[in-house]
Amino acid sequence: MTISKKQQVIGYLPDERPPLWKLFLYALQQVIVMFPATVAVAIITGFHISTTIFASGLATICFILVTGKKIPLYYGSSFSYVAAIGSLMASEQLAGLALNDKIAIAQFGIVMSGFISIIAGIIVKCFGRESIEKVLPPTVTGPIAMIIGLTLAGTALKDAASIAIDTAGKIAVDQSQIALANNMAWVVSLVTLLATILFSVYLKGVWGQLPILLGPLLGCATAFVINLTTGIDLFKVLPEAANSGIFALPTFTLPKPSLMAVMAIMPIAIATIPESTAHVFQLDIYVNNLAKKKGSNKDYKIGDKLGLNLIGDGIGDIVSGFVGGPAGTNYGENISAMAITRVFSIPVLLGAAVIAMVVACFTPLVNAIYAIPTAVIGGLEVYLFGAIAAQGIAILIEKKADMFSSKNVAVIATIMVIGVGGQYGFGGNIPFFGIDIPCVAGAAIFGILLNLVLSIGEKKRNAHAQATETDETEIILEKAESTDEAKEVVSKETMSV
Repeated sequence: MTISKKQQVIGYLPDERPPLWKLFLYALQQVIVMFPATVAVAIITGFHISTTIFASGLATICFILVTGKKIPLYYGSSFSYVAAIGSLMASEQLAGLALNDKIAIAQFGIVMSGFISIIAGIIVKCFGRESIEKVLPPTVTGPIAMIIGLTLAGTALKDAASIAIDTAGKIAVDQSQIALANNMAWVVSLVTLLATILFSVYLKGVWGQLPILLGPLLGCATAFVINLTTGIDLFKVLPEAANSGIFALPTFTLPKPSLMAVMAIMPIAIATIPESTAHVFQLDIYVNNLAKKKGSNKDYKIGDKLGLNLIGDGIGDIVSGFVGGPAGTNYGENISAMAITRVFSIPVLLGAAVIAMVVACFTPLVNAIYAIPTAVIGGLEVYLFGAIAAQGIAILIEKKADMFSSKNVAVIATIMVIGVGGQYGFGGNIPFFGIDIPCVAGAAIFGILLNLVLSIGEKKRNAHAQATETDETEIILEKAESTDEAKEVVSKETMSV
């Protein structure tokens, strides 16, 4: 009976490859998940959309190869770099330059930022996982994962209520229909959200592993029906058409050396290290949990490959920056998708990377995926971003973090409030002594420093506490023994009477 139950567990571990048709569908899910954020970063920073998509696929392939096909992660453009890259692109020093020249200068800073992650990875490999866990214990990585998801909650709900915009960035709905369009957007997002959840919970077999494909498809079908019946079109049109025609190679540019770009972009790489670390520890828990359920005796030890992951992240930045894409990191959205579908297969992620690169070369494909209503994406994001936060809780539970420790409570509390408060109080960047600090990075850095400070003398305190506890235990035992002796005396006297 036990064997048959284990055989019924459906899922794919990193070194397992699904049949080709399943692999394609699973890979397509991963592309759908990474697409909105990756394209959004390109639009905000002014980078070429098709190039950004192509760069994410190419960087993912390089990441997987550099890490020896051991870490199932997808590399995508990171919002952590948006403010730095956007400010550089809009700076007075670059005013008057052509778009490609601006991108080329930013590219140099992106390429150089990759070396920060590589150096961090080498340091981790030299000192080992135990050393890094002293700096980044579960009480730091867990809350970081939680705030990554929670700081995106506003984005998810805004997207869920979003209606279409035209190529000029204006609302593409008649003014008299805006109220109805907003209501229809909520209908589409709720259909997408509930369908995705119900499919993931109740569908069995291969269909149960495709909720992130089936849910958005039903959401798009709902938007199509709404368009037919009400005339309200929630589908989008790509706001930038860098290339025309059916087949068009992305616009590739080469980096131009710039100290200004290095100073603006390179330090941001430090902020992505705690985020990337949290992702690796999340992945470690979920992969080994699936292996256990499938009856596999193999320990994938993904958490031990943190140094390799950071090196791979750095290589991803260098590759992406070298062809004209923004800087990035491994995507929490894709990890959530893997956790929900239980598909952690490396071949699936390689397939997703190839699909992304192919899509980038065909304008109609870019337009088709981009046309997915924002309300559909928003409904999906509510689930995915919430799953990222839930994975942070899973880290704390799995690592049995002591939630009654005043030190742990202090670290967790400050990370949560700085991260979430920075997002909703200051829009994501906290003004601090004339510097705008990204809220996730600020929360992570403060949490790391606070944990290190509170760890000073911790061994002595623990030893003292254990000694005190031992003394109290001995006193209790002595009292118990004396009580037992007294009872025995009383019992004998009673018997004699």
